[in-house]
Amino acid sequence: MARRVLPGLPLTLGVTLFYLALIVCLPLAALVYKAASLGPEGYWRVVTSARAIASYQVTVGSALVATLFNVVWGFALAWILTRYRFPGRRLLDAVVDLPFALPTAVAGIALTALFAENGWFGAILADVGITVVYTPLGIMVAMAFTSLPFVVRTVQPVLEDLDPAVEEAAQSLGARDGRIFTKVILPLVTPALLAGTSLAFARSLGEFGAVIFIAGNQPNSTEITALLAFIRLEEFDYEAAAAIASVMLLAAFVMLAVTNVLQARALRFTRTD
Repeated sequence: MARRVLPGLPLTLGVTLFYLALIVCLPLAALVYKAASLGPEGYWRVVTSARAIASYQVTVGSALVATLFNVVWGFALAWILTRYRFPGRRLLDAVVDLPFALPTAVAGIALTALFAENGWFGAILADVGITVVYTPLGIMVAMAFTSLPFVVRTVQPVLEDLDPAVEEAAQSLGARDGRIFTKVILPLVTPALLAGTSLAFARSLGEFGAVIFIAGNQPNSTEITALLAFIRLEEFDYEAAAAIASVMLLAAFVMLAVTNVLQARALRFTRTD
């Protein structure tokens, strides 16, 4: 029997499940338990309050817009980095990872300085009547900045691994560039694009540090759900904080389930073709 580098399945699986339970399942269980201590009526009262609903609308709406922007811009950036060679390409490729390494608070301060009315970008936008700082637009900018690498880094390897012979075969059959992109390239990249989109959306939903500096944090206007949960913690209302956080947790689970279904369908469609 061939010698294996790693231990057998029982030991490996046991260690993996232990750390999964300790790091992931236990905190989530504690969150659900704390939220459940409010009781059905108390829980419903907290999560359906006017302030909480307004924070859901701000958070989800801003995350959706930021994610849609990143789907288009992130795919285009991954395409450029993969298909073209130009001066400064390596530098641009490295800059894509900057939001990963940059502390979110630093990102928030930098974005606020740039988009303030006296900032480099803010002054230009102010001349045309666009205000970014302390508005929902500022939240979208912060979310888009911090979640862009998820789309780029998920799609880029798939584009690099695409066989050029597939495109050449389509060209030899007389297909135009637009049809090659929509019928050949896009279906092959769709599963990775969906994965990057879900990761970007999840990161946007949970973003905190970068948002609070640029949003202004005005209740019912620019207050995100994560900040509302944090405010409840500062008020020592741990049950309400857990209840609000559980709504975000449920939204994340629903989003992941939908994404998995879409990915499975995309993969089945790709294999069928």
